[in-house]
Amino acid sequence: MGAVHGVCYGVLGNNLPSRSEVVQLYKSNGIGAMRIYYPDQEALAALRGSGLSVIMDVGGTDAVRNLANNPSAAADWVRNNVQAYWPNVFFRYIAVGNEVPTGDMGLILPAMQNVYNALVSAGLSNSIKVSTAVKMDVITNSFPPSSGVFRPELQQFMVPIAQFLSNTMSPLLVNVYPYFAYRDNPRDISLNYATFQPGTTVRDNGNGLTYTNLFNAMVDAVYAALEKAGTPNVRIVVSESGWPSAEGFAASIDNARNHNQGLIDNAKNGTPKRPGPLETYVFAMFNENQKQGDPTERHFGLFNPDKTPVYPITFK
Repeated sequence: MGAVHGVCYGVLGNNLPSRSEVVQLYKSNGIGAMRIYYPDQEALAALRGSGLSVIMDVGGTDAVRNLANNPSAAADWVRNNVQAYWPNVFFRYIAVGNEVPTGDMGLILPAMQNVYNALVSAGLSNSIKVSTAVKMDVITNSFPPSSGVFRPELQQFMVPIAQFLSNTMSPLLVNVYPYFAYRDNPRDISLNYATFQPGTTVRDNGNGLTYTNLFNAMVDAVYAALEKAGTPNVRIVVSESGWPSAEGFAASIDNARNHNQGLIDNAKNGTPKRPGPLETYVFAMFNENQKQGDPTERHFGLFNPDKTPVYPITFK
C-alpha cells in the first residue's frame, strides 16, 4: 500500500456543505481516505461506492462505555453501522474512543474486544481493524525519541491495549500535533523544525538517528514506547495532525500550509526509525465555526465552508 493521505471530516459547523458534496470534494482533490467521528448515517450513505477508505470512530466516551459493558450492543453496532454498508463503504479501522480521558481508559480494551469479536462473527475481522486513538500525552520522556515510554500511571491501560493490537495485527492510532508542542515550548523548539522547514537537525544519541522535523521525532517516541511495552510489531497510523491558520500563537496561513504540505509529503517516506509509507490523516477538512475551546480550534481546516481552499495544498 502506498502512502494513504486522509483528512478528518469534522462537522461542528452550521454552514458546511452537504455530505455528498464533501465526498466529491475529497475525490476532486485526490484525498483517498476520510476519518469520521461517529457513525454518521448521511456521510456513510454518501460514501457508498466512493472508493474512499474510512476510519470510523464509535463516538464519544459514552459510546465506548456502552460497547465495553455490553457484547450484544457491540454486535448491534457492527451490524447497523458496518455490515449495513460494507463493502460499498471501505472501512479500514474502527476507532474505539478518541483521546479517552484517563479516568475512562479502563473502558477502551473491553470495548475494543467486544467490537473485534462482533467483527469476527461477521467475518470482517481480517478486513477491518479495531483500534483506539490516543494523544501524545500517553507517553513521557519524548525527547530524545528513543526515550519515549508509556506514562507509568497509564501502563496498566496502554500495555494491554498494545498487546491486543499486536495480537490482532492492528495499528495504534495516534493524534500527533507538533503545533501544540511548539506553542507550549517555543523557546526550545524552532518554528522551522515544527513546520517541516529546513535548517534544524537533532541527533538522538540513544538510537543514532537524525531528525529534521518534530513530527517524526514525536512519532518515533511512540514507536519507542511500543517497543518497551513488548509490542515492536505494532505500527502507527497518524489519525490526526494539523496546524491552525488564524487566531492564535503561530497560527498563520504560511505556517499551516508549511506544516500540512510537509506532513503530506513526509507520509511517503515515514520516519527515521520506520522508513516507508506512514498513513497520515490531516486535521481537518473544514474550518468549523461551532467548535468550542481555544479560538484556533475553529481554524484547522484545509477548506472554507464554501469549499474554497484556505491555502493551496497538493495531495497528489
